[in-house]
Amino acid sequence: MKNFKIALVAVLILVGFNMNAQDENNPWAISFGVNAIDFHPTGYDGNLNDAGDQAGVFDEYFNVGDHYNVIPAISTVRVGRYLNDGFSLQFGANVNKLTKVGNNPETNPGNHAVLGLDAALKYNLQNLTGCTKLAQPYVQGGGSYTFFDWEGTGTLDGGLGINFWLHENVAFFVESQYKHSFDKAYAPFFQHTAGIAVKFGGTDTDGDGIFDNNDACPNDFGLEAFNGCPDSDSDGIMDSEDKCPNTAGIAEFNGCPDTDGDGIADNNDSCPKVAGTKANKGCPDSDNDGVIDSKDSCPKKKGPKANKGCPWPDTDGDGILDKDDACPKVKGIKAEKGCPKKVVVKETISVEAKAKLDAYAKTIYFNSGKDSFKSGVTTKLDAIAEIMKEFGDANFLVEGHTDSQGSKTLNQNLSDKRAAAVVSYLIGKGIDSSRLTSVGFGEDYPIADNNTKAGRAQNRRVEINLRK
Repeated sequence: MKNFKIALVAVLILVGFNMNAQDENNPWAISFGVNAIDFHPTGYDGNLNDAGDQAGVFDEYFNVGDHYNVIPAISTVRVGRYLNDGFSLQFGANVNKLTKVGNNPETNPGNHAVLGLDAALKYNLQNLTGCTKLAQPYVQGGGSYTFFDWEGTGTLDGGLGINFWLHENVAFFVESQYKHSFDKAYAPFFQHTAGIAVKFGGTDTDGDGIFDNNDACPNDFGLEAFNGCPDSDSDGIMDSEDKCPNTAGIAEFNGCPDTDGDGIADNNDSCPKVAGTKANKGCPDSDNDGVIDSKDSCPKKKGPKANKGCPWPDTDGDGILDKDDACPKVKGIKAEKGCPKKVVVKETISVEAKAKLDAYAKTIYFNSGKDSFKSGVTTKLDAIAEIMKEFGDANFLVEGHTDSQGSKTLNQNLSDKRAAAVVSYLIGKGIDSSRLTSVGFGEDYPIADNNTKAGRAQNRRVEINLRK
């Protein structure tokens, strides 16, 4: 019978070690402490092999001096494994020496060595009692086998205890168990224990204080609010759901900011610091011409993309935009692409006379960089005046041209002045001013290569053409 009882206890312990327990934070615990065996509350009165049959007596439950059997050393060692839902399984061993057995000191039999092997199922009462995590009461029940001088008995055990957590992993505990023998030859007794319990076995790979089994991001340092996942920019949106994890943003834009407040998240905004429209990917278009301000040379005036957002000019005011005007600086007509209407030579001037005008015009030279004539030029101008007088119904356009040396603005001004100087001279020779118009084209219409000296000389010219 006794061998059967020993085998039963051993089976209970082995089953505990082979249970497929759910992992929790620090699932293992080891505890050690001092135990005290007390027969007094059970009402036992007699020697060790006489169980007696008296009612329990609790009036001296805490009478340590008269009733507690204690040895001055660590006398209890246990190992526990958390199972699930507040349950854990533990097994342990304890030693003691009996010097106080019954209620009657005269019947105490003397010293008896005690060795106990225990297995118990514990349940944490914290969820039921509402106690804080610092104080955790528990109940336990199980079985044990206790040897008294190598003669033993199996017992059914039940008890109460409480853990006082001194640290996240360390607790001071006290408990009291009632152990009832299977064998009537052995008296029941209480075993009180006090000691230290240490729990361990939890893994926190990323060191964020959240154990891996509860950490949704066990390899990344994170926050408890996000089950251990990180929020790198501290915007209240964890990185895995944050499209801009390193820049604080708002939930509306999945964690991205909207710096300019235009309703377009910065990661989708081509102009994140200036409010714009969705149609322009967050960039402004102040004049609504379809060209964003940063690429619009005239951001406050509507204009086409082809002219960088600026309206096309009409320099000569002839109603033909410069882009379509072959003579943008001289009023003209659409039929001539913006140039003045050409006159058929035979209607107002002979072909021979026009050829002479062209030849004389090529000999009109000016002092370098000036609008004054070189020596001998006035003789040619006089000949031109005589031809114009001969054909009094003809009107003339005097055009000034330069090479590309110098700035464009300087060349424009110089060509205007040279053409005007020719007209002024001819008026002085009796040609009606209404018949003469001057215009400068600067360097815009070369007739030769400006990269050569000869070409530049040809481009520095005056042309005299007929006009109506």
